[in-house]
Amino acid sequence: MQATLHSADTRRAASAPQSFPPLELVNRPTVPTEHAAYYLNRRPQTLRCWAMKSGTGPVSCIRISGRLAWNVAEIRAVLGVA
Repeated sequence: MQATLHSADTRRAASAPQSFPPLELVNRPTVPTEHAAYYLNRRPQTLRCWAMKSGTGPVSCIRISGRLAWNVAEIRAVLGVA
């Protein structure tokens, strides 16, 4: 019996961890939710909940074309990174 394209190996490959640049090297004013969650050591869904309940998280966000963008300067301030 042959493995199909929908084998467990395919599913594992799709969920491989992303690599993120060090926060010190980020030169954009905002980052997407997945990046901010990585830097803050939280799950992306936690940040989405913070966005829904404005003022509950340590970092503010804005919406750009319907997507959340998190302020890099505030992430650095929370983490104490220069």
